Amino acid sequence: MAEQVDTARRAPLSRDRVLRAAVALADEAGIDSLSMRKLAQELGVVPMALYKHVANKEELLDGMVDVVVDEIGPPAGDADWKSAVRKRILSARQALLRHPWASRVIETRTTPTPVVLTYMDSLIGMFRTGGFSADLTHHVMHAMGSRILGFTQEMFDDSPSVDPATQAVIFQEMATKYPYVTEIAMAAAHEDDSIVGQGCDDQFEFEFALDLLLDGFERLRETWPSGPRPRAT
Repeated sequence: MAEQVDTARRAPLSRDRVLRAAVALADEAGIDSLSMRKLAQELGVVPMALYKHVANKEELLDGMVDVVVDEIGPPAGDADWKSAVRKRILSARQALLRHPWASRVIETRTTPTPVVLTYMDSLIGMFRTGGFSADLTHHVMHAMGSRILGFTQEMFDDSPSVDPATQAVIFQEMATKYPYVTEIAMAAAHEDDSIVGQGCDDQFEFEFALDLLLDGFERLRETWPSGPRPRAT
C-alpha cells in the first residue's frame, strides 16, 4: 500500500489530479478542513506547485464542483421529457449524496463554470424539446432552483438526536405556542419505518417535491400562453 502511495505521489501533477485529490480530502474530512497546504501535503508537493494548476482556493472549489457535476449520469435519450428530467435530477442527487460538502460549496459560487453551464443547458434542452416554450422553461428553472443539482434548502433541519423523554418535554413546551409546528415535528419524529431511520426521510421528501413540480409543469405545458406572461406588479 505504501508503495502505491509513493508511486501516486511521483506521478506528474495535473489539474485533474489536484481536483480529485481535493474532492477526496473533502469527502474524508469535510470541506472546512481543506487547505492548499493540506492538499499539497497529500499530493507530496510544495504548496506553490498547486498554483500552476489552480490560481487560488476559489478556482479550486470551482473545479471540485465540476468533478461532482461530471458524475451526473448522461441524458436518457429514449425517454419522454418528464422521465428524462426526473432521472437526470435524481442522478444529480446521488452525486451530491456521495459528496455531502458539495451543496455548501455550490451555494457559494457566484458564476457557473462551463461544466455547470453545459449541464444546465442539457436540462433546459429536455424541457424545450419536450414541448415547453422558452418563457415557460424560464419559469420552470426558477421553480426548480437548486433541485436541478440534487439538493434543496430545507426549512426543517433534523434536530440533534435526543432521548425520548427529553424530546417529549421539548414537544410539550412547544405545543402551546406553536401547535402546528409541533404537530408535524411529532409526526416526523414517529416515522420509525423511514428508510433513513427515525425522523424525516430526506430522499422521499426530495422525490415528493420533484414529482409535484414535474406534474405541475406538465399541466402548464398544455395551457401556457404562447407569449410571455405580464410581469407582476
